[in-house]
Amino acid sequence: MSILHHLFYYPLLPSVFIAGMFASACAFAVVGSFTEAWGLNFTYSKFSPFSSSSSSYASGVKPSIRCVPSRTGMLLIYTPALVAAAAAAFLPGALAGERSWLLCFVLFVHFFKRVLEVLFIHQYSGHVPLNTALQISPGYLSATACLLHAQNLAVHPPTLDLQLAGILLFLAGITGNFYHHLLLAGLRTNNNNNKGDKSYKIPKGGLFGLVACPHYLFEAIEFVGFALISQTLFASGVLVGTLGYLMGRSWATRKWYLSKFKGEFPRHVKALIPYVF
Repeated sequence: MSILHHLFYYPLLPSVFIAGMFASACAFAVVGSFTEAWGLNFTYSKFSPFSSSSSSYASGVKPSIRCVPSRTGMLLIYTPALVAAAAAAFLPGALAGERSWLLCFVLFVHFFKRVLEVLFIHQYSGHVPLNTALQISPGYLSATACLLHAQNLAVHPPTLDLQLAGILLFLAGITGNFYHHLLLAGLRTNNNNNKGDKSYKIPKGGLFGLVACPHYLFEAIEFVGFALISQTLFASGVLVGTLGYLMGRSWATRKWYLSKFKGEFPRHVKALIPYVF
């Protein structure tokens, strides 16, 4: 086990904090996957009680809890992590070595893309509960900060250098994710109506003919890239946590499509991994 560890991972200086965060990430993989799959979803996007697909939105019922417009909510979710990645580049001692700088750069690009998509690509309707945004945002923020901190605790490099593989997977993931986000945004845009048609439709194109959430699949590939670029055990914990959540969320999304579009959504379409899951 020790040989495999030194083959793939940086040995880290002892850190109770990072060990605790690693355990939290692994626990989130289990809890997040099951709660999402069982219908206890984070209430944003189509799972918000005040999205355009909900009866509350359609009937014009005002939210009974504090809500913000969906675009504002998503900015609250992603912006703190973006700021953290940017700030690390300017804080003395925050980044140590070329790999730390590379990891910081790809994390910045990931969240910068997310913020740009929120501002200019995604078509939003309805609202998201403020407490949902405030629950998710610290997760992205802490994961970003801890990934960079764990990298600084690295003692010496592992035997295998997986940076190049990580970069290639990151590029493939972010490109595929962006492409499928464009397809989703196009579904809710009506060229004959300046306001756009923001009702939900069955996605088509790309890998949507194989899985309900190809954008999640490519996001998972991005996080594999992060883990290979970092090569710390903590980064693998973040990957496991992300995979667990995305598997549960994609399973719930597939169930939602089957329920909303009875008889129209193809049953052969899997949730996340073509032909498998």
